[in-house]
Amino acid sequence: MHESSLLHMTRFRDQFLVEKQNQALVIADLGSYDVNGSYRPLFERHPWRYMGLDVSAGPNVDIVLADPYCWRSLSSNSIDVMISGQAFEHIEFFWLTALEVSRVLKPGGLCCLIAPSSGPEHRYPVDCWRFYSDGMRALMDYVGLEVLDVYTNRQPTGWQDDSGTWQDSVVVARQLEKPFRRRWREWLCYRCGHLLLPFNRALKVE
Repeated sequence: MHESSLLHMTRFRDQFLVEKQNQALVIADLGSYDVNGSYRPLFERHPWRYMGLDVSAGPNVDIVLADPYCWRSLSSNSIDVMISGQAFEHIEFFWLTALEVSRVLKPGGLCCLIAPSSGPEHRYPVDCWRFYSDGMRALMDYVGLEVLDVYTNRQPTGWQDDSGTWQDSVVVARQLEKPFRRRWREWLCYRCGHLLLPFNRALKVE
């Protein structure tokens, strides 16, 4: 967990959750496995409830997701805040995971996603993508979330670690009160047969 990532997530908390500090929020952290730090200290405060989600069991993981594209352990409209940092570049079909983020968010719920726009390959176990601001915005539009803030950190120096190497992109988005557009789009994808690769495999569609 590099310095700039913690700074961006702290900024999200202080700017977008300041009026919710006395509300009983359920905050889910996707890709929470603690390799060299985690966001838990930022969000573990009463009456908030922090949950770490990852595909592997380990430190700072409360719920193990058997499938990164189908979170059977989480109900729709059950999460107030979804956060994720340095995870989406390791997800092969990240747009399917983003659909799950949208599904589990309550109406009006918030998400903050952080992913690098630069930096060397770091396989864990794979390293597939880099993200720019426009890409983050497009992803949120695809899953029907309203973008509240999006930016890419271009500060190359001044960090105590290698944060300048990664130049993180950050997006903050909100679930719509009536997310019909997303449901309509999902329905069309199925009806038209435009199933993406993991769904094709699961349904055995040739």
